[in-house]
Amino acid sequence: MPNFGKLVDQAKKLAGKHPDQVNKGVDKVEDAAGEKTGGKYDSQIHKAGDQAEGYLGTQGQGASGQDAPGQGTGNQ
Repeated sequence: MPNFGKLVDQAKKLAGKHPDQVNKGVDKVEDAAGEKTGGKYDSQIHKAGDQAEGYLGTQGQGASGQDAPGQGTGNQ
């Protein structure tokens, strides 16, 4: 059986190296979910996206345009 804790750690490390790509992906998922729900749950969808970025350590970096890659407080 795979060690999921190790897989999560590896995912976080990879996300920290490429926060812009991670955040672009999260944004695309948010947009797709918003379209499927007709915008009815946008605030919940964006909150979940922010939580995912926070969990991966990429929030406020890259695609959102707030910090340049390598200048944020993420895992790098």
